[in-house]
Amino acid sequence: MTRPVRVTLYEVGPRDGLQSEAVTVPTPVKIDLINRLSRSGLTHIETASFVAPKWVPQMADAEEVMAGIARDKRVTYSALTPNLTGYGRAVSVGVDRVAIFASASESFSHKNINASIADSLIRFAPVLTAAKTDHVPVRAYVSCAIACPYEGRIAPEAVLNVAQQLIDMGCYEVALSDTTGAGTPADMARLLDHVLPHIPADRLAVHVHDTYGQALANILTALDYGIATFDSSVGGLGGCPYAPGASGNVATEDLLYMLNGLGIESGVDLEAIIETAWFISDALGRPPRSKLALATGR
Repeated sequence: MTRPVRVTLYEVGPRDGLQSEAVTVPTPVKIDLINRLSRSGLTHIETASFVAPKWVPQMADAEEVMAGIARDKRVTYSALTPNLTGYGRAVSVGVDRVAIFASASESFSHKNINASIADSLIRFAPVLTAAKTDHVPVRAYVSCAIACPYEGRIAPEAVLNVAQQLIDMGCYEVALSDTTGAGTPADMARLLDHVLPHIPADRLAVHVHDTYGQALANILTALDYGIATFDSSVGGLGGCPYAPGASGNVATEDLLYMLNGLGIESGVDLEAIIETAWFISDALGRPPRSKLALATGR
């Protein structure tokens, strides 16, 4: 297959990144973070998660964050909405798109949302129905697309089964997520070999964590398979509370550096992202997790 000449970076730092941080980030800092990202050339930013605050305290101010950002018409602002209540909250503050999440692992599904995979899909049906009526696009994540912290390696057939159901339910895109970061390029190749004959590359994204230092290698493999949308997190923010030991998503600036070296366009200003990585890391009281931010300094 041919590598894409241009890719879309789907920035998840303000949501997937911050929700795993132990330090409570003040609302004005979150707003400033999103505004800085909006000025960097990114076209997709996942801003918040509309979940019950008791489960994810970091996202308790989702409405305030959405109301406070300076919207850029070139940017799509999305949010995670695990149920119809969360969907209603998100739409009420003008979120452009919403996202839902399922798992390819039964054990992870039970740990994460206390439901089987089948039951989780049933729960999402009302969200997709409402979103169709409201003309709100819905994205989906498939967690543990390569490995599960409780079950080990996940069969590609299980991933395809969940991803295909989400596409059939009306999701415009499915992000195949290496939640634990345990995947290798060989794992990514096996997964895409199995999924791509059934779901085209333009309906897929790749969402990888860098726990084992394999994130960029896995993305390079996915590029060779024609995947052109990649999730990333400024400063390497994030982790997963239900995947012990999982570190942050691939850092946006590290990914950009690789893409620039390959001559692949993204439209994103690398220097702006590095500055933003230092901004949010300072707010968290620690250095960025990305190699590039540390190598280049402030």
